[in-house]
Amino acid sequence: MTSDTTMPGHILIVDDDAGIRNSLDSLLRAEGFVVSSFSDPLMFLEADLPKTPCCLLLDVKLGNINGLDIQDEINRADLGIPVIMMTGHGTMPMAVRGMKAGAIDFLAKPFSHEALLQAINEALILWKTNKAQEQVALEAKRNFAALSSREKEVMGLAIAGLLNKQIADHLSLSIVSIKIYRASVMKKMKTRSFADLVRLGELLGIRDPSIKRYRS
Repeated sequence: MTSDTTMPGHILIVDDDAGIRNSLDSLLRAEGFVVSSFSDPLMFLEADLPKTPCCLLLDVKLGNINGLDIQDEINRADLGIPVIMMTGHGTMPMAVRGMKAGAIDFLAKPFSHEALLQAINEALILWKTNKAQEQVALEAKRNFAALSSREKEVMGLAIAGLLNKQIADHLSLSIVSIKIYRASVMKKMKTRSFADLVRLGELLGIRDPSIKRYRS
């Protein structure tokens, strides 16, 4: 069964073999998952993705279409859905390309139910992790936008490693002022420690690599 009974995973299947689609559909629904199936990969690309935890079971051989090319389209469109590749005639180069493109697993048909369910649960955990990180990034962006121009300057210099005196010299301000700005930044960014502030700075990409910590 799925690990989260309050929010069952939504599994999307893209396979041009009706027998396999139906078999996977029956198995996964019996395990408590919500399932959507597509015989045409282009129809999948045009469909709206679920807002709940989801992953994609993607066959490599889809008629004249290569599933690996569909995976590339998913990456270009930044759909953010974990992909599990399936193939009945996979090769090592296919597996390597799929994994390099971000596929979390490469299942060779016929695969066991246990292997499939393990891959799916790992994919759903990855989806939840990625979404949680996206929420952290969104909140950090909102909080950063609420900083004054001076607070943004102080934050950037602080996470680059400069001490209060160095920041004060750099901005021609007093050390007391810098301490006040830093305290305000910590409060507005909702961070409990300076290490948390540094992580958010890295996440936001605001650290200036040209600023180096120097001796006073």
